Amino acid sequence: MCGIVGFTTYKKSVADSESRVRTMSFPLAHRGPDGEGYYVDEEMALGHRRLSIIDVEGGSQPMSSQGGRYQIVYNGEIYNYIELRKKLEVKGLVFRTQSDTEVLLQHFILSGADSLLALNGMFAFAIWDRQEKKLFLARDRIGIKPLYYTLHEGELIFASELKSLLLFPGVHRELSLLSLSRFLSLSYIPAPHTIFDHIHKLEPGAYLEFDGDTLQKNTYWDIPLADKPVTGQTLDECAEQVRSLLSDAVCKRLRSDVPVGVFLSGGIDSSTMVALAAQKVSSPLHTFSVGFEESSYDESSYAREVAKLYQTEHHHEILSSNRALDLLPEVMKGLDEPFADASILPTYLLSRFTSNHVKVCLGGDGSDELFAGYPSFQAHKLMEKLSFLPTTWRNQLNRLVRRLPVSHQYASVEFLLQQFIKGSGISPEIRFFMWMGVFSNEQKNHLLTEPVREQILRENPFGDIIDYVRQSRLISDFERILYLCMKMYLQDGILVKVDRASMANSLEVRVPFLDHTLVEFVSGIHTGYKLKGLTTKYILKYAVRDLLPRRIIKRRKAGFMIPLAKWIEHDLRGFIEEHCSMSALEEDGLFNPVYVRTLLDEHFQHKRDHRKLIWTILCFQIWRHHYR
Repeated sequence: MCGIVGFTTYKKSVADSESRVRTMSFPLAHRGPDGEGYYVDEEMALGHRRLSIIDVEGGSQPMSSQGGRYQIVYNGEIYNYIELRKKLEVKGLVFRTQSDTEVLLQHFILSGADSLLALNGMFAFAIWDRQEKKLFLARDRIGIKPLYYTLHEGELIFASELKSLLLFPGVHRELSLLSLSRFLSLSYIPAPHTIFDHIHKLEPGAYLEFDGDTLQKNTYWDIPLADKPVTGQTLDECAEQVRSLLSDAVCKRLRSDVPVGVFLSGGIDSSTMVALAAQKVSSPLHTFSVGFEESSYDESSYAREVAKLYQTEHHHEILSSNRALDLLPEVMKGLDEPFADASILPTYLLSRFTSNHVKVCLGGDGSDELFAGYPSFQAHKLMEKLSFLPTTWRNQLNRLVRRLPVSHQYASVEFLLQQFIKGSGISPEIRFFMWMGVFSNEQKNHLLTEPVREQILRENPFGDIIDYVRQSRLISDFERILYLCMKMYLQDGILVKVDRASMANSLEVRVPFLDHTLVEFVSGIHTGYKLKGLTTKYILKYAVRDLLPRRIIKRRKAGFMIPLAKWIEHDLRGFIEEHCSMSALEEDGLFNPVYVRTLLDEHFQHKRDHRKLIWTILCFQIWRHHYR
C-alpha cells in the first residue's frame, strides 16, 4: 500500500520538477513510510511513497519497463498477480522482480486499458508512456483506493490525497458551496466532486487518458445489478456459491510477505472473516477489536466469543471519551475533505493499535451494501407497507414522535423514529439517503446563511442520486437503493473512512466482501435471498450458519458507533463551544449562528437529540480551520 503523486509539464515547465514532486509526496509519508522514489523527464514528474507488503526487496517504485518506455507508480494490491504472472510468462514475458507492480505494468503494456478487467484487487495507479507522451490513470472497480486530479493551466496534476495536490503552485482552493450542501445532506462528498471547485475524484471503475491536449475519461466496470434478478439456483446452491467465492477472496487477500490480521467486532461480517481466515493459516490469527465504557455501545463479549472459538490471539482496547477528545483534532487534520461519520474515531484507534502488531488486516466492509444489511433496508420495506396511510395520519405520527422523551442511548426509540419519519412522502431513493444522512433540506435552509442559499438555490444536493438512477436503468426501487448504496455510501463514505483511518497509521486494510467476482455474483441473486421479510443478509447468514454461534448470526446489527450524543453533551462540549461559537461561525459567513446555538441548547437541555446535526457542523468547522 502506498501513496502516489505526479504532474505533467507539457506546456508549462516547473522550476526544479524533482524538488516539487518530492515536496508534494511528503504529506503521503504515512501511506508509505518504508521508502520513496521519483521519476522526472521533460513532460512528466512522478512520486511514490511505499508501504512494503509484497516483494519487500524488489518492488520499489517508480518502476520502469525494460527499455524505459513506461513508468508506473501504483497504490494497492493485485491479489491475482501470481495467476496473471503465469499467463504472461507462457506468452514469453520475463520478470525481474516478484512484485505485483511489475505484473500490473507488463499486463498493461500487453493489453492497454483492457488489462483492467483482468485485475482482481484494489488500486489507483498512473502509467506514463514516454514514447507516446501519454498519461494513463485508473482506479479499482469499487473505489477502495483514492485518486484526486485537476487540470491546471493545461497540465494534469494527481495525487492519492488532496493535501498533496494542493501543494502544486497555483492550484485553486475555492470552496464548492454545492459540495458543502452535499456534505450537509450526506455526511460525505460523493465522487467526482470534492470540497473544492475544479478538483475532482476519479470515479471507481474508471480510467483517464491525457496527452497534453485531450483529457478522456472512460468507465470500464459498473455494479451489474438487474431488476428482480432470477438466478435459477436454489437457496442452498446460491449459499454454497457465496461461501466458495468469499472463501477464495479471503485466501487471495492472505497473500503477503508480512503477517496479516483481522478486524473483529463480533458482528457476522468480521466473524465470518475470522472463521474463513483461520482455516487457511498455519499459526493463530491475530484479531483486533475496540470497545467502549458505555455498555450499550460495547460489543466486546461477542468479539471475545469468536476469538475463543477460533483460538485467535486477540487484542482489545477501550475508547474512552477522554481518548476520543485527544484523538479528534489529529483524526480530523488527516482528512482532506469534510467528513462526518463519527465511527472514524474508533476505526482510527483500531488501526493505530493494530499497526503495532501487523502491517495488513482483513476487514468486513461491503457486506451491508451487498446483502442489504442496514436497518434502512428494513425501514424501506416498512415504509412501503405504510404508504397507504393518508398524509394527515403521517403528520399526526410526526407530532407524536416529537413528544417522545429524548434519550441519548444508542439506537433509542425516539432517535430511530425521528429518522424514520424524516423520509415520509419523498422518493424511495432520496428517502433512503435522508435516513442514512444528516440535514434535511428544511434544516439546511435554517442552517445556511442567505448569501449561501442564494448561490445554491437552483442546485439539487441529491443530483448525484438522480444521475446514478438514470445510469443504472433500474426500475425496481429495492435494486436502485442497493445500487446507490454501493455507488455512494460505500464508495465515498465507508471506504473513505477505512482508507484514511488505516493509512494514517500505515496499515493496509483488505476487504474480501468487495472481491469483484463476489460482487458480480451477489448482484444477480434474488432480492428475497438478501432481505427475507425483515431479516437482513439472509443468504450470508445461511451460508455461514455452521461456522458461527447462533448468538452471533442472530444478533441485531449494532454498527461501529460511539456514544456521540452523550459525549457532545459532556466531554466534547467545550471543544464544540470553541469551534461553533458565534464569532467562529460569523467569520466564514456560511452557517447561521443563531440556528446553531438553538441546536446546541436543545441538545444540551435534553429537549431534542441533535447528535448528527451538531457533529456534522463540528466536523466542517474543524476541517475549515485546518484548510483556511
